[in-house]
Amino acid sequence: MKASDLLVAALEEEGVEYIFGIPGEENLDLLESIATSPIELILTRHEQAAGFMAATYGRFTGKAGVCMSTLGPGATNLVTAAAYATLGGMPMLMLTGQKPIRSSKQGRFQILDVVDMMQPVTKYSRQLLSGAGIPSRLREAVRVAEEEKPGATHLELPEDVAREEVDGAPIAPSQARRPVPEEKAVRVAVEKLRAASAPILVIGAGANRKLTSKMLTELVETYAIPFVTTQLGKGVVDERSPHFMGCAALSSGDFVHRAIEAADLIVNIGHDVIEKPPFFMKPGGTEVVHINFRSAEVDPVYFPQLEVVGDIANAIWQIKAGLADCPTFDCLRMREIKRHHDAHIEEGAEDARFPVYPQRLVADVRRVLPSDGIVCLDNGIYKIWFARNYLAHGPNTVILDNALASMGAGLPSAMAATLVNPGRRVLAVVGDGGFMMNSQELETAVRLGLDLTVLILNDAAYGMIRWKQTEMGFRDYGLSYGNPDFVAYARSYGAEGHRIAAAEELASTLEHCLGAGGVHVIDCPVDYSENDRILHHEIEKRSAAV
Repeated sequence: MKASDLLVAALEEEGVEYIFGIPGEENLDLLESIATSPIELILTRHEQAAGFMAATYGRFTGKAGVCMSTLGPGATNLVTAAAYATLGGMPMLMLTGQKPIRSSKQGRFQILDVVDMMQPVTKYSRQLLSGAGIPSRLREAVRVAEEEKPGATHLELPEDVAREEVDGAPIAPSQARRPVPEEKAVRVAVEKLRAASAPILVIGAGANRKLTSKMLTELVETYAIPFVTTQLGKGVVDERSPHFMGCAALSSGDFVHRAIEAADLIVNIGHDVIEKPPFFMKPGGTEVVHINFRSAEVDPVYFPQLEVVGDIANAIWQIKAGLADCPTFDCLRMREIKRHHDAHIEEGAEDARFPVYPQRLVADVRRVLPSDGIVCLDNGIYKIWFARNYLAHGPNTVILDNALASMGAGLPSAMAATLVNPGRRVLAVVGDGGFMMNSQELETAVRLGLDLTVLILNDAAYGMIRWKQTEMGFRDYGLSYGNPDFVAYARSYGAEGHRIAAAEELASTLEHCLGAGGVHVIDCPVDYSENDRILHHEIEKRSAAV
């Protein structure tokens, strides 16, 4: 068989459903092999979007999402998505083309050392030097992408290797289990919890696994232990729980940080320092127990005193069993803080001012989306409002990036969410700046027949940076721009376009679009003028007074 046929057969053996990307002439043998495969090619309009889709597929499924590009500029367009996947812990495999390596008559045209370029942003990057080596290289690339901590891997397939005639067969995926935490470390963690009077759990991205979610929910409900989440830990445990103290959308100065300060033991589950810190450790401060698949990466603000390293779900299961007959924890102080936190969240939920204020926006989205609905956020100031004010009812119902924090991922990630979760309502919430970075993928969404709603928050500026500019006392300069008519823009791609003209229109428009089927784009003017006052001054002052 041809080497490209062997590569596709190996991908089929791995259970690959989709390949996202844009082929070039160096991929044509591979493209022909895909054409006869049950694997579906999702042709995108930009390689970056293909990478974001593949990474999000990996986040939902735990299996490596696959994307492809040609050499040179196609491969460089995947670099941001590779960093997005690796920092965010999402398994992804990139396949890039290359000129023939044995003989070429094109000099150095379009040739970059893509393998070397990908090394810093992937877990594994190799060139396929012969067709015979494809099965082992492919198996290793997928294995490394999916093992903890998940991330991006890369294989380069030269044109002449792709068309080689080879004998060979795919290597079947191995049966692998994560290492079990050391019994002694678990026992010490249990002892520390038993000795604590007011412990708190901090739940991060690494806990966002189905079994871990189940074990943590049982632990929280059995022993009434308060918990907070990082942005990437939202929804691991249902945030309607009376034990939920809030999300650390800000790094300090919020009600949630008062709850953490009230604890005499912090159990940090699945968090690493790639994500913005949910709290700052200080020498001589509250002890921290680190529970994760990997040992802690020590940082000036994170240096845990005890580490429980191994499968998180297993560790929580052992801890739950070890706490049998544990005395009741005294968390009255935390619950008083929660009362003030919840009251603050409710403020502004019915704000009738227009353009729409963030608190009303978040409240309306929560009211309209069902419990299993999925909201996919691009990066902007609204991400903080959603992380802080939006109650996630289940794992992976809030998709955001708090690691690389790249703009442009919101629409592609929502498209991948729709592919992976047919029948569930999916809403992309994007700023006008982030939307325009990959807005061309509206055509892809329409062509694929997706049921998807895109809510564009229109302030005609890079609002997050403008907020920081205000905070630092600088003049309002260099961050405003003009936008197209988003309604007409959506219709030009074959999508439906809608414009919000009053705050009370938002919920009904969202409800209509989410239920109507097809691709809908909503242009929603927003007012961020109170961001600095609320997020930097009011919250800090009010939480400090509790």
